[in-house]
Amino acid sequence: MTKEHSPDRLDIKAFAQAGGHLSRHDSLLKYKRLAEESKGLHPDLMVDWTADGEIRTVAGLGAQVWMHLVVHATVPMQCQRCLGPVDVPLDIDREFRFVADEATAEALDDECEEDLLVLSREFDLRQLIEDELLMELPVVPRHDECPTPVTLESSDEDFEEASNQKPNPFAALAGLRKDNDKKR
Repeated sequence: MTKEHSPDRLDIKAFAQAGGHLSRHDSLLKYKRLAEESKGLHPDLMVDWTADGEIRTVAGLGAQVWMHLVVHATVPMQCQRCLGPVDVPLDIDREFRFVADEATAEALDDECEEDLLVLSREFDLRQLIEDELLMELPVVPRHDECPTPVTLESSDEDFEEASNQKPNPFAALAGLRKDNDKKR
């Protein structure tokens, strides 16, 4: 009998012991924080992911619970160069090792290369997926090459004309200085 695993309430240990596999084609709207980053652009985009659980024997540690997560998504954002929409592709391919509690994870974190998470009987896999995608977002999203030419000027003609018409405040001081020199 095959047990159905839910990504919203996943018993990680049972998932790994069963050699479980989950795969989904979710709407971006299922990931609220990620959808907020997209500012409502293209809400019909999808997040594709797969998760595989397994038990691995690690030398000196015995049987360990692992999960391999692969995620692909395209998140629409605003280009910070041209201010137009830009689709940002995000790809994640990570392995996680699960440990008994938070204290163990904290103690092992510095000496382990893999990502450590705490075992749970009600693990929210979609929250992990969303967290990983949010960490992959660029700080400054932009096109490799913007579709429209970007004006790279710091001022316009009106600005230059206005500053040419404005008298220099130091010119009056220079005039005072000349008057003082003549009086001496």
